[in-house]
Amino acid sequence: MSQKTIEAGSTNTEIRKFGMRDKFGYLFGDFGNDFFFMLVMTFLMVFYTDVFHINAATVGVLFLVARLWDAFADVAWGRFIDTRKPGKNGKFKPWIFRMSFPLVISGVLMFVTIPGMSDGFYMAWAFVTYIVWGTLYSTVNIPYGSMASVITSDPLERTALSTWRTMGAMLASLIINVLGPLIVFVDNKIDANRMLMAAAIFGVLAIVCYMACYKLSTERIVAPEKEKVNMGKTMKGLLKNKPLIFILIASLLFMVNTMLIGTVNVYLFKDYFSNAAALSIVGFIQAASVFLAIPLVSPLVARFGKKETAAAGMFLAGAVYTLLYFMPNLTLTPFITLSAVGMFGFAFFNLVVWAFVTDVIDYHEYLTGLREDATVYSIYSMARKIGQAIAGGLGGIAIAAVGYDATREAQTQSTLDGIHALATLVPAVIYIVVFLILVLLYPLSKKRTNQLAADLVEKRKI
Repeated sequence: MSQKTIEAGSTNTEIRKFGMRDKFGYLFGDFGNDFFFMLVMTFLMVFYTDVFHINAATVGVLFLVARLWDAFADVAWGRFIDTRKPGKNGKFKPWIFRMSFPLVISGVLMFVTIPGMSDGFYMAWAFVTYIVWGTLYSTVNIPYGSMASVITSDPLERTALSTWRTMGAMLASLIINVLGPLIVFVDNKIDANRMLMAAAIFGVLAIVCYMACYKLSTERIVAPEKEKVNMGKTMKGLLKNKPLIFILIASLLFMVNTMLIGTVNVYLFKDYFSNAAALSIVGFIQAASVFLAIPLVSPLVARFGKKETAAAGMFLAGAVYTLLYFMPNLTLTPFITLSAVGMFGFAFFNLVVWAFVTDVIDYHEYLTGLREDATVYSIYSMARKIGQAIAGGLGGIAIAAVGYDATREAQTQSTLDGIHALATLVPAVIYIVVFLILVLLYPLSKKRTNQLAADLVEKRKI
């Protein structure tokens, strides 16, 4: 089912067949995205608390406000892109090229410190630069995510794109989580100058990756032009899209969990285990678990389906983190070893989640006859941003609630116990809830997904 020609009656004749070039191109997109996304998720909270000396609860409020703003910015940007006509380089790729430079510049500015400035200045600087960065992130990420649905319509090829996208994210995660702590921490404390240097280096690498994504990817599917549809009619169709609704909920919960773990783990290893350098080991293991799962994904999805494979991984992750909660006296090495099994479990959801998104975009077209890739993807991205908002807010508030005090040389035992619970019990509950949503509520099984792809091919011929 690979597209050799642009669909929907385009006058173009032959275009390159889907292949490894597209996979590498799509990998580079999230490689670039996650150089800064992972940098922010892993280090920005502790940078704000320990360098800017902003209260953790205040940082939580900033994250909450910024992500809620970004959620609506995603939808506005997605709707804007869907009103643009494709150019010679496609509908989505040009925006990646145009907006990646201001995005990276704003990201570096987040980590700038100016000697002699007051705490009030740094709080204002944090609010402005973080919100600007998040808004610009939408202008690159929405077209990038939407692009997958027009690169190919084949379900297995889309699973491959989702897998390669996750590989890109994991490569960035591996670099950030393994090298990052070694660069930015000095004597178990974050260093402002080293943090800025890391941001600049990773910013340059992000630009290189975005340009590779632009050059290597090919958009193949172009929907026929139809009369303009107002947002009310589009939203009516989205509300009937049950696969979208349930994958939104599952992804929102998963994102809350991912962001919360990213925030709490810094304090878990820095304070609970008194070993910030261990974050590098955890980062390496998390990336390694994904790469171990990669060769298993395609055969498992081909045999059982995306929903079924992801659900099994969620159940394994939930069971492991439950066990970790009930073993609070584990030392560093056995804790990391056991958590690696949980990481292997949730890797499967990470590897297929973007293929879920392309499926629900197709389902929207099946229900409404409207091909609105960017709008549907932006709704999905909006849910993820809300998840980030909740997690960012909860992370800062929860760290403050358990009594974390950046001015103390050592945290109290009750604070350490609270950090341990945040890092184990909360993820356990969330993973089990996502498992139940996939099994009981998400309707696109393997059989229904394959039938959907076939039905759309027939509808586009009419």
